[in-house]
Amino acid sequence: MIPISFGPQVCGHLETGATREWLVPDGRGGYATGTVSGLRTRRYHGLLVVADDTCAGRRVGLVSLDPAVVFPSGAHVRLGAHEWASGDVDPRGFELLERFDLVDGLPRWRWRIGDVVIEREIAMTHGRSCVAVVHRLVAGGPVHLSLAAVCTWRDAHGERRADGPTPHVEPVAGGAIVESAFRLAGPDWEPEGQWWHGVHHRAEAARGLNPTEDLWYAGRFAGTLDRPGDTVQVLAWADDLGTEPPAADEVVAAARRRNQSVVAAAAPADDVDATLALAADAFVVTTPDGPDVVAGYPWFGAWSRDTMTAYEGLFLTSGRFDEGRDLLRAYAGRLSEGMLANTADTGRVEYNTADATLWFLHAVGRHVEVAGDPDLAAELLPALRTVVDTHLTGTRYGIRVDPTDGLLTQGAPGEALTWMDARVYGVPVTPRAGKPVEVNALWINGLATVRELADLVATDAGPAEAAHARALESYRRRFPSPSGWLHDVVDAPAPTYPLGGATHHDDDHLRPNQLLAWSLPHAPLTPDPRMVQAVGAALLTPLGLRSLAPGSPDYAGRHRGGPADRDGAYHQGTVWPWLIGPYADALRRAGLRIGESLIGIESHLPEFGLGSVSETADGQAPHTATGCPFQAWSVAEFRRARRS
Repeated sequence: MIPISFGPQVCGHLETGATREWLVPDGRGGYATGTVSGLRTRRYHGLLVVADDTCAGRRVGLVSLDPAVVFPSGAHVRLGAHEWASGDVDPRGFELLERFDLVDGLPRWRWRIGDVVIEREIAMTHGRSCVAVVHRLVAGGPVHLSLAAVCTWRDAHGERRADGPTPHVEPVAGGAIVESAFRLAGPDWEPEGQWWHGVHHRAEAARGLNPTEDLWYAGRFAGTLDRPGDTVQVLAWADDLGTEPPAADEVVAAARRRNQSVVAAAAPADDVDATLALAADAFVVTTPDGPDVVAGYPWFGAWSRDTMTAYEGLFLTSGRFDEGRDLLRAYAGRLSEGMLANTADTGRVEYNTADATLWFLHAVGRHVEVAGDPDLAAELLPALRTVVDTHLTGTRYGIRVDPTDGLLTQGAPGEALTWMDARVYGVPVTPRAGKPVEVNALWINGLATVRELADLVATDAGPAEAAHARALESYRRRFPSPSGWLHDVVDAPAPTYPLGGATHHDDDHLRPNQLLAWSLPHAPLTPDPRMVQAVGAALLTPLGLRSLAPGSPDYAGRHRGGPADRDGAYHQGTVWPWLIGPYADALRRAGLRIGESLIGIESHLPEFGLGSVSETADGQAPHTATGCPFQAWSVAEFRRARRS
């Protein structure tokens, strides 16, 4: 794996140490996460964040364990870090950090106080909501170490205030149970019970969200570190509260062994690929319904579009065929009116997606080919034929095949059904109603996939073959634009038109969606090198491709500000790293060199979400990363592009 280490010049400054984030997942959608500096900058940062069975909801439990060192002289040095609504940062333990390392995916800090050196390691038990925190004396001593347990119990998207109920803390052997929800265990527990008012999250302030909350100082653990190698170990867990996990240092060792085995099983091509293999593992989770995919940490749950787009890069490039097969079976069983649900992150199951189900057809096809699994083809073909049938006759949100040309059209008032789905005050920013270029490329690819799988198992493909031939002919005729690239949408409703004027138009904004017309296994078009080069010249950045070309009237170069500002820019110029996958495929098929197109994302791995790839970045230089620091399809498509 690539080395990810920082010295005091990064760790000791909030401008650098508090903008690099680490993540330790629990394999169930929960996690521990924070910054290199130790300062919590997001409402989502915490040592024990617990996911529900669907991953759509998470709750923050143990927020931090703040270390303080007491010397024999009585000198007291605090190593934690908090920012307050007053603007003060106190304590400032990051100023004593001499090193941070990400070792086998696990974070390790090293503080130096004179000749005393103390390390901290954090790990989680895979498959259980359990975090282990180990402090170890490396040099010097003896010293006394106390650890202040700062807690809450709230929705990860919100805050908790001191004007509400006081958290219930029940003393138990070796620690306490907080809110009947999670348990703390460690040496010499001493209960306290005090509100800490006005903790400030600077990243939330920058995102235009409420940046402050109140936290509960529940108590502290303590121990003496007499000689190098001595430890103070604390556990926190949220399931089976009556059963204590293994010792914290054993949890750390087991997590390290597991991460090493994940990397080895993925047969990485190089150190970057090894890093991406472990990054990909973070998104594959186990739920009561089987394997699933978290779209991004720290705030997304499962999104079917993201899952199916990322499927090959998460499962097939790592040989995770059994888990992938189970996931595809489960999703096939949840089809409704020929559609996959988009997400349940909003608190209800939503089906407002025109492309997720088509990505599902693509994922099944890729699985059968790469894994050599004709049995899965035979098993899922009835479900795939149902998808084709319902799209031919029509399903939710106006998704149907236009009988005049065989292309897939879609759209409904107030909806944005493609991956460019942002809304501002409920109004879609890029509704793209009509016949989008990538949706129809996926439709044609899906029809060809169904026909191919039917041939493989010697069964009838139903109407897929005839529908494919008709859609393919129309696609090749309709989508090329006089501008030198492809229309983004054809037959789009005209926003305004004069009396007697046209009610539809063909949208030729230069966007990256057309890459799928050339990149999919059964792509409808053979790439014209000049078109691919035109797309790359306008949209390619070091971190991926812009969602809209600069110079377009609606182009937004910065993905910044409050929710309305960010959503307004989300697909209007903001860079999306996942698009590097389709771009690399299009280059190869056009006979063009990928060259240095992937170097920027490689260099990004230690910049934002450590060892991972961000959701988005600014369209303008220096293309600062934005959005989720750890994003599934960004990692998956980058890894697939490097391995293709």
